[in-house]
Amino acid sequence: MSDPVSALNGASFSGIASVDESGLAGMITLRGDLASPKLQAAVTSATGATMPEPGKVALSVDGGLCWMSPDELLVLVHYAEVEAKLAEINAGLAGEHALAVNVSDARAVFQVSGDGAREVLGKLCPVDLSAQAFVPGQFRRTRMAQVAAAFWLDQDGSFHIVCFRSVADYMFCLLSTAAQSQSEVGVY
Repeated sequence: MSDPVSALNGASFSGIASVDESGLAGMITLRGDLASPKLQAAVTSATGATMPEPGKVALSVDGGLCWMSPDELLVLVHYAEVEAKLAEINAGLAGEHALAVNVSDARAVFQVSGDGAREVLGKLCPVDLSAQAFVPGQFRRTRMAQVAAAFWLDQDGSFHIVCFRSVADYMFCLLSTAAQSQSEVGVY
């Protein structure tokens, strides 16, 4: 068996913002009743994060929870622990009508950071990214140019973007083009 590798092997670009492929990330998609105390206990125990409000992400040292829809979470864990965390979540969901699946190797993750990060994302997706409208902890599913993506904003002002692995090269080229030096639009 071969060793796992990220989609772009740590590709990076620097312009008005830095674009970095984040490497391997453990991700579990979970569908179920998000109001269920049993489901909430299973995911908060596995990640150490609190249950997020709609449109938010809750992060901890051990992982995170991203609100994807009224019946879906994206559970973030360390890549090396994803199978153990999936088993833990499934054990906690025994008897619940829910589905938890490891999607780690089907996704790619990027980080866009620096002073121009809002400018870069603002060129690509129909989201108000002003500092008043999009604050740290917010999570958004949208399109970036031609592909589906999701992203959140950290306290340090960096954006984390999740997309399908099959479009990782397209996403990297898209982000890098939007981050070209001297391409500021001046909106954010």
